[in-house]
Amino acid sequence: MDISVQLLLFLILFPLITALFMLAVRRDSDRNWIVKLSALAIGAVTVILLVTQFDKGTLYYGFNAEPVNLLMFVLEMVITVIILGFAIKFRNYLVIALTLVETALIIWFESAATPAVAVKSPLFIDQFSIVMALIVGIIGSLICVYSLGYMRHFYQHHTGIPDRTNTFFIFMFVFISAMFGLVFSNSLIWVFFFWEVTTLCSFLLIGITKTEEATKNAFTALWMNLLGGIAFAAAIVYLTYQPAGMLGLDQILVSGKVLVLIPAALIGFAGLTKAAQMPFSSWLVGAMVAPTPVSALLHSSTMVKAGVYILVRFAPVFHGTVIGYTLAFVGAFTFLIASGIAISQSNAKRVLAYSTIANLGLIVACAGIGTAEAIWAAILLIIFHAISKSLMFLCVGTVEHRIKSREIEDMNGLIVRLPRIAAIMAIGIAGMFLAPFGMLISKWAAIQAFINAPFGLVFVVILIFGSALTLFFWAKWLGKLLVIIPDAENVEGLVDTNEWIALVSLAGLTVITCFIFPVISSMLIEPFLLANYGSVALLSQDNILIMVMMLFLLVLLPLSILLPHRKHRTLPPYMGGVPATPDMHFQNALGAKTEMKLANYYVSPWFGEARLARVGICLCSVFIVIMFAAAVVGGGIL
Repeated sequence: MDISVQLLLFLILFPLITALFMLAVRRDSDRNWIVKLSALAIGAVTVILLVTQFDKGTLYYGFNAEPVNLLMFVLEMVITVIILGFAIKFRNYLVIALTLVETALIIWFESAATPAVAVKSPLFIDQFSIVMALIVGIIGSLICVYSLGYMRHFYQHHTGIPDRTNTFFIFMFVFISAMFGLVFSNSLIWVFFFWEVTTLCSFLLIGITKTEEATKNAFTALWMNLLGGIAFAAAIVYLTYQPAGMLGLDQILVSGKVLVLIPAALIGFAGLTKAAQMPFSSWLVGAMVAPTPVSALLHSSTMVKAGVYILVRFAPVFHGTVIGYTLAFVGAFTFLIASGIAISQSNAKRVLAYSTIANLGLIVACAGIGTAEAIWAAILLIIFHAISKSLMFLCVGTVEHRIKSREIEDMNGLIVRLPRIAAIMAIGIAGMFLAPFGMLISKWAAIQAFINAPFGLVFVVILIFGSALTLFFWAKWLGKLLVIIPDAENVEGLVDTNEWIALVSLAGLTVITCFIFPVISSMLIEPFLLANYGSVALLSQDNILIMVMMLFLLVLLPLSILLPHRKHRTLPPYMGGVPATPDMHFQNALGAKTEMKLANYYVSPWFGEARLARVGICLCSVFIVIMFAAAVVGGGIL
């Protein structure tokens, strides 16, 4: 068996084997060793995959997949029974109805499919799937390691919740296994199976605490993703009646666009639901009720990345069609509106949630445009967003356990109370919006792509205004972290070692990836674009040199915070000439001693969640209707 096939099968099956081992674990020490060794093995194999396969191009692996297809069908029915069981138990009739519709489509496909539509090469690997595997393998594994410390503190702080740590890790590793399967599958049947596994895992993880709120939000995520699953299944049924081989990604992407307009629209819709784009964004915000590692996994390397992954895969089909441009407008307006909503949020996890929705919207917009320049920007956005956002979520989880709050206003002076954590958070926040970190580079690339596209001026204006809003909510959060509070207690010694391993590793990845992104582009992204688009997008050497110099200067900021100082000098707060004491008090106009308080602007009347979300839902729903109308009438190609 070829070494590359062995690596792919290892990455798909090994996390599943780890999950099975967790069923027998009883002691914390055994769990710690299994999780750490498994994380190390998964991370190491993804790196080996990179080193051995990055220059091999696209490789397809053919074999008789009928036994695997039959097994997947049986497991699909098992998933259906599990979901129906939960839906009946909690009397969620919407989920029952959607599950039955999806199951009927699956059975219809199984009865209608003939040997002629079998995919001869169900597995494949190319540079883009390697990028996704690195994200899933390295970031997903670090989140699991972080969870070892976090979950112990979680149940200490939530004493009324039954300890389900083993179950938690089982779902986490199954989730990682499903994501590997999804990114290495050439067969749409296989992609759909792993797609449904991620839906089930997200439902179970969001509702892991079994509280009323967690259960409600888990079902919200479930029914919205079931809508996408129905669309995906309908696309497979439609393609079953097309020429032989149309269920392989390789065949679909080189077929005539007229043949696949309707399934492309259906799969585009499925991608929007999984990527939490408006009007389906509420499920991702509701997922914040889950433990922080779940949020990090959903937002950075698994659930939502599955949605944008499939959209980027189908970008050659979307390019130059009404379907593509309507998807791009859904993504662009989601980016703008979610960025605005994030301004009004004081809860750190909700800020991160809306920031994720916004950045995914920008990736969706690039996928809808579908040019080489846009896909270059989309893949860079996927990489940098995954690293920075996972780092930020995990930092918030650690801070919450130390200060007993996830409110940004309560993070005042974190640089004194948790200096190293604050420095790591500063790196994560800088990675999201400051030059020359990757997210800003990616937005520059997106502007370049939008300028050359139809409606380019509209997309550029949306990107500029959305980025300005992004600057607002990141800068005010960073300012809170760096405020000096005299005589504040340092509680950093209570942070678990496993949490430190993950946080320091992700902070290092954030900086290192920004240094080596030209190498990532030349080794992985450009060959992928050349093979699929016949052209590449490049940054000039002068721009790269300037960015590296700026990065070096920015790295000095957190280093200056962490370096020991012989003498600290604390200055009194400046209040425009009013005398203030070091302990944050001043004498008011009546002569009374008054405590000085600093608070951010949240401008809720203008950027409130209820107001902007309503606009976004209506606007994006209209574009989705236009997308399906264009697909049905056959006028989708411009």
